[in-house]
Amino acid sequence: MILEFIFYDFEKAGWFEGGQIMKILAVVGSPRRNGNTHIVVRKIAEGAKAKGAAVKEIFLGDLTIAECDGCQCCWEAERCSKDDDMQQVYEQIIGSDGFIFGTPVYWYGPTALMKAFVDRFVYFNCEKNRKKIRGKKAVLAVPFEEEDEQTARLVEEFFDKSLNYLEMAVSGKVLVPGVGKKGDVLKKKDKLDEAFGLGSALVTQIELGHGR
Repeated sequence: MILEFIFYDFEKAGWFEGGQIMKILAVVGSPRRNGNTHIVVRKIAEGAKAKGAAVKEIFLGDLTIAECDGCQCCWEAERCSKDDDMQQVYEQIIGSDGFIFGTPVYWYGPTALMKAFVDRFVYFNCEKNRKKIRGKKAVLAVPFEEEDEQTARLVEEFFDKSLNYLEMAVSGKVLVPGVGKKGDVLKKKDKLDEAFGLGSALVTQIELGHGR
């Protein structure tokens, strides 16, 4: 039902019609709705929308996404062997021009939800599927409780290295330290402004890449 609603909404916006509207997929890897991660992702999305992009959110906690077991079936059949919600999410990823990935820091890494999601990007690791995402850009939203920005270093490296390996790129990120309680990020106007600007910059970078 959740995926059916998402796809209906995308179709209403002309998501799969091949038009000129830019499409950004926002992926929330926090299990908490309206928490710090969601707020920052939403602010980035506002910046992208202000530049004319269509943005759709998905909450990984709402979906059934199994772990990748390295069977490499997708290398041979161009389709993942897991019959779960990721099958439809792949279509959304392929149909998107850019991405917003949001995760809090859990034990100095991304959430299990986000890690399982990115693990399934092995689908794009064969040449037949690689071309479907090659060159696409993403931005990151990473809030966390500690005050030291180095707390997020492994999360940054996880995305930088994973997306670079797939010939994608992290074009920007907003790190938000010191937000341990739900809604704490609302007290950090500078970081929310930074997030809005990041969304606008993502659209500009994608436009330059497309020669628009």
